[in-house]
Amino acid sequence: MTTAIQSTGSASTAEKITASKTDAKQASLDYDAFLKLLVAQMQNQDPLNPTDATEQLSQLASFSNVEQSIKVNQKLESMLTLSSLTQADAVIGRTITTADGTASGVVKSVDVTDAGAIANLVDGTRVLLGAGLKVQ
Repeated sequence: MTTAIQSTGSASTAEKITASKTDAKQASLDYDAFLKLLVAQMQNQDPLNPTDATEQLSQLASFSNVEQSIKVNQKLESMLTLSSLTQADAVIGRTITTADGTASGVVKSVDVTDAGAIANLVDGTRVLLGAGLKVQ
């Protein structure tokens, strides 16, 4: 997923929030599917040989852990996006130079991707924003 950023406007933030809500909706669909499967399992079990209650509780606890992990991941993604947007705002319009000096120029825009923030220089060069970058 790539989002072009000219500045830290509310439209870019809104796009990220929408993506996060889509992920949350997708996770809740998985949760709903799990509950439907659990109900179907309980309805179709053999009454003479029912599933052990501790096994069912273990399954519910495992799924609860997965659900919590999904929520934590969503919050971490939101924090990383916010960090990338802050980083983008700090370099747009400024001159950056890579640590090895191979690329240098004024930042025209920043693309926030899964790999991180990528600065688009006026001359068309793309530079990954990261450690060792000099900002003037």
